[in-house]
Amino acid sequence: MIRRHVVAALAAGFALFYAHTAMATGLDPTLKVMLDTVWVVICGALVFFMNAGFALLETGLCRSKNAVSILAKNFTVAAFAGLGFYALGFGLMFADGNAFAGLGGAFLTGADNSPAMGDAYKGLFSSLNWAGVPLEAKFFFQACFAMTAASIVSGAVAERIRFGAYILFSLVLVTLVYPIVGHWIWGGGFLAKSGFWDFAGSTQVHSLGGWAALAGALMLGARRGKYDADGKIRPIPGHNMSLATLGGFILWLGWFGFNAGSTMAADATAIAHVAMTTLIASMAGVVGALLLNYFRTKTFDLSMMINGALAGLVGITAPCAFVSSQSALIIGFIAGILAVFAVVLFDRVKVDDPVGAISVHLVGGVWGTLAVGFFAEARFVADVGNGLFFGGGIQLLEAQALGVVTTGTFVLTFSFATWWLIDKVIGLRVSEEDEYMGLDRAEMGLEAYAADPFKVGEPARVLPELDLEGISLEARESVAEG
Repeated sequence: MIRRHVVAALAAGFALFYAHTAMATGLDPTLKVMLDTVWVVICGALVFFMNAGFALLETGLCRSKNAVSILAKNFTVAAFAGLGFYALGFGLMFADGNAFAGLGGAFLTGADNSPAMGDAYKGLFSSLNWAGVPLEAKFFFQACFAMTAASIVSGAVAERIRFGAYILFSLVLVTLVYPIVGHWIWGGGFLAKSGFWDFAGSTQVHSLGGWAALAGALMLGARRGKYDADGKIRPIPGHNMSLATLGGFILWLGWFGFNAGSTMAADATAIAHVAMTTLIASMAGVVGALLLNYFRTKTFDLSMMINGALAGLVGITAPCAFVSSQSALIIGFIAGILAVFAVVLFDRVKVDDPVGAISVHLVGGVWGTLAVGFFAEARFVADVGNGLFFGGGIQLLEAQALGVVTTGTFVLTFSFATWWLIDKVIGLRVSEEDEYMGLDRAEMGLEAYAADPFKVGEPARVLPELDLEGISLEARESVAEG
């Protein structure tokens, strides 16, 4: 329901836009649906590729002895989270139901009722009725979104969690928690009806993943050796900044699909505006993080720059369609500054987050959600109205704050309960010996940077047995010598 209003306002109504374009150009409406579908699927593929970005970023910022474990978590969770969303999550999130959850739609059953199917075709997913693409395209795009929420958790609990415990938690998160909150925001639930706005997921994806990550980090405790007996912080540097940087760039690229793809239609005006605000905020996030960290330490910390870019992207995700480029600059700059402050703060209170995921996604997501209440302008989306800084009063900001509080309370409570239950059933944390050895050897049975198994002087490979009959003595001796 909320997105239906957003997209209608962005283009003065997609239905009107299509009708006008069809009359002006003679373009067949079926062709428009096809073009919209291609756009949505391409953007969904960009979002899916963000899993690679998370994998590389987290691996690079952690120690080499846990590299395979982190890669495996990010690779496997895409499958488990996607299947959970297909089995139950999509229906809970978007099917017609009540103010709390959708009812029905398991395993993508239930008829599509998008405009592409005709006005007389009644389906189950009314909250997605505003998008004209087929139901399968809607599911594909939304499933790729859901996977990223689980990936956020991976970095915050890295280097000391059991592989099975993380996968099980992620399955619960994406099958139940993510879609229930999603129904409140994008499925026509109570937050949507209260005037809460989140265009592409500062709350729905990023702060939700951040709250779950915070609960996991608190339940697990810090990595051994992170804080000494006096409570002093002992830095544990990442092992490969090249991987971390490449991961950051992949996430940056994927975010244009994340935000601009949320138009769910090939609308030039809407896509261009969202892409522009997304780019400007991300660049400003780099600058904000760089400057603040330099003033603090007199060093140029690449990891802070990467997280600054990501914080700017998280911060602009909710308001990207509702704010000007100038406002996007401010939002991104503040997000980068907040990320640096948050990293320092969480370290001081001994919340060990190896990659800064909580600082980027939770803090940045909360800021981006509230930024709608400050910077929104009715000239972009009339239904959203003006924020506090543009004469709109405090009403919109109050609605945004309500979304932050209700989402945080629900996700933290459910996450703590889930982490606790998993701990009681199979255990959360690996043993001290396994943590010291590294999870690659302890759980994966595989090392990312394995040494050559052959000693100096030994043959590099084992030759197969050969039929030497008919071969000269000299040739036999040559084969035997390798």
